[in-house]
Amino acid sequence: MSRFAIQGGHVIQSACDVLRDHYVIVENATISAVTRELPAGITEVLGGPHDIVIPGLINTHTHAPMTLFRGMADDLPLMTWLQDYIFPAEAKHVNREFVYIGSLLAAWEMTRSGTTAFCDGYFYEDEVGRAAREIGIRAWIGEGILQFPTPSLSDPSRTIEHNRSFIERWKADPLVKPTVFPHATYTCTAQILKEAYALAEEYDLLFQIHLSETASEVEQVRKSHNMSPVDYLDSLGCLSERTLAAHCVVLDDAEIALLARRKVSVSHNAESNMKLASGIAPVPKMLKAGINVTVGTDGCASNNNLDIISEIATVAKLHKITCMDPTVLDECTAMAMVTENGAKALRFPGGRIEPGRPADITVLDGRAPNMVPVHNPVSHIIYAANGGNVKDVVIDGRIVVKNFTSLTVDEDALIRECRAIQEHISRS
Repeated sequence: MSRFAIQGGHVIQSACDVLRDHYVIVENATISAVTRELPAGITEVLGGPHDIVIPGLINTHTHAPMTLFRGMADDLPLMTWLQDYIFPAEAKHVNREFVYIGSLLAAWEMTRSGTTAFCDGYFYEDEVGRAAREIGIRAWIGEGILQFPTPSLSDPSRTIEHNRSFIERWKADPLVKPTVFPHATYTCTAQILKEAYALAEEYDLLFQIHLSETASEVEQVRKSHNMSPVDYLDSLGCLSERTLAAHCVVLDDAEIALLARRKVSVSHNAESNMKLASGIAPVPKMLKAGINVTVGTDGCASNNNLDIISEIATVAKLHKITCMDPTVLDECTAMAMVTENGAKALRFPGGRIEPGRPADITVLDGRAPNMVPVHNPVSHIIYAANGGNVKDVVIDGRIVVKNFTSLTVDEDALIRECRAIQEHISRS
């Protein structure tokens, strides 16, 4: 039996539930206790008396392999970026090896910056799952469903069958979970969307989709279907508590109320939306309506990093200035968005440090200059910390990062592989 402890000067059990000077006891894959004293017989202790121990952070929207497109097409509007640069680059370069190496890089970056779980959608997603399993990070993965050929499926008429086979391969994995991922309302027919949702219902899986990301998307869908993307999805029966909608930038009050009634979770991707000038999602209104709002980084081609701590700092500050109200999204709400809200969206019992919960834990170095002094540890995580402060990471009871060192990555070999792919892209 694996048994060790994590020491913290501050242990953030949940968004605003903080203990001083405690140990978190991990047995196998589970948190067994949170105690003031170190139990006898435990010889391995992570963290330290000045460190901040928090629930593992959850990134609810990524395209992990796109780390290899980082910085390739910057400073462009979404549709230009997507249609003129990203789609052609994917058609030319994306294959199994590309996805595997890019996902290893993403999982390394995420674990080193405190993320313990992520939700992903792309092509050749078996390779994303393979990389996640090797690094030891939890992953919810979805093979992209579109109405036209993709890098991993030349015949779009087989997209549901293709996804069923994908689900069957991953449905029993303890760390990597399949999802159903139709790309968007403007890249999938009504029939595909309905069949995709039925597939998610059949296997009781998460249904993730890009939704109302830009004004041009909303206009395009209104022109095609005489209704907004949100109303269109609802008319097809695709909105429920299993739905995780990414972006949701362009929403009116009626659509917000509808998403709340249907118990849809939303993944807010502030930095990607800002960089592509897609707009600012009405997060305060969504939260007030009772929507479960979470945080995603999006892919590295549009962010350009996977540091979820920096992302939530942006989220917390962006909405204060948008609303001209410094109280509109406080530190406890922000903390919940990247922990327990994310876990709820993924239908996973993590996001809190309590006995019986999965042992997914992140430790931040209390001796870093930006981490001293600590008056309020929750606000310190949101407004002062960054991914570089992450010292230790435990996922499913396994130590993945220890004292700033990744234990599951051959860093030099991975860097060589990534640079070789970059050189190939540059030459082509």
